[in-house]
Amino acid sequence: MDDDNRIARALTAARRAEVAPFLAMDVLTDARRLEGEGRHIVHAEIGEPGFPAPERAREATAQALREGRIGYTQALGLPQLRERIARHYRDTYGMEVPAERIAVTTGSSGGFILAFLALFDAGQRIAIASPGYPPYRTMLKTLGLEAVEIGTGPQSRWALSAEAIEQAHAEKPLDGVLLMSPANPSGTVVTPQALKGIAECCRRLGIRLVSDEIYHGLTYDGVVAETALRFDNDAVVVNSFSKYWCMTGWRIGWLVVPESLSRTIERLSQNLFISAPTLSQIAATAALDAREELEAVHGTYARNRALLLEALPKAGLDSFLPADGAFYVYLDVRRYTQDSTAFARDLLEKGGVAATPGLDFDLERGHLFLRLSFAGPEEDMAEAAHRITRFMERRDR
Repeated sequence: MDDDNRIARALTAARRAEVAPFLAMDVLTDARRLEGEGRHIVHAEIGEPGFPAPERAREATAQALREGRIGYTQALGLPQLRERIARHYRDTYGMEVPAERIAVTTGSSGGFILAFLALFDAGQRIAIASPGYPPYRTMLKTLGLEAVEIGTGPQSRWALSAEAIEQAHAEKPLDGVLLMSPANPSGTVVTPQALKGIAECCRRLGIRLVSDEIYHGLTYDGVVAETALRFDNDAVVVNSFSKYWCMTGWRIGWLVVPESLSRTIERLSQNLFISAPTLSQIAATAALDAREELEAVHGTYARNRALLLEALPKAGLDSFLPADGAFYVYLDVRRYTQDSTAFARDLLEKGGVAATPGLDFDLERGHLFLRLSFAGPEEDMAEAAHRITRFMERRDR
């Protein structure tokens, strides 16, 4: 019996691997199953641009393939890409960020792993917003860190505030704060003034600030998304080519870290990843010069957003979070259900629209919310609006 128990333990996943599923991906699986059965599904469940990587990026990749061998790069990335990202900060924010502070990563996910390992020891406490991006909790847990979820609401425009951080720190000290602006799922952008307050609060309390800026470049109606580096030169910034640059599957991102951490990040990268994919680095370097093409895509998102913000209230779905940026609408559906997972399942199976239930983003209140992504082509979003309207009309009968 003891032998049987030992074998059973050996074949059981480690406790750190016992994490919740990423529901958006589960919804995608269900949607693909229905498509396999011949159904036409409009995808509004995952945060993925419905457009290819910029033409410049694809041409640069093809040229590299024609030229032959693709090998490893330096652990921190191709020098030309790091220099080009540094120029991006000059062009976009008017800030000088030395290329030596930039580390190219395997997507933002790889960047988070490197940042968390470099900044925090096991058992330390990192504050995140709720609702928020679900893999934050997962990554922190698997690395032996404690995710401290701070609930947000209308009073803070569904964003972390300096006051909420200070209150959480007073209850039990925090070691880090992870901030996302524009945010997933709410689309909220932290104002420059509020971001300054958060940065000053973290510095005063000795809390490390990590800023997820993956949706920068995607804001609407004149809203400005400022970089945390403006207010804290020691903040760690995580970014990626996945969203604005339409390069999700290329798995390429970057970190900006204080100079004192650069060698630490390099050593971790060498051992955990060796280097980010070379072809993706070549493509990303070219993509940074594709502004005109990418701004046309941004314009599509703006039109999709306007379409949904007009159509959804007419369908009876008139309660949603700010949607200042990113490409999401986070709907309050409590008028119709106390189970947004069941609501999303019905919308998929009966309405032909895939959406993500809020439990992905908020374990306490998510059963009352639903997230729609408007990152697809205009015709898809128009069809989504039509199908949602028809679905809600049928529910009301």
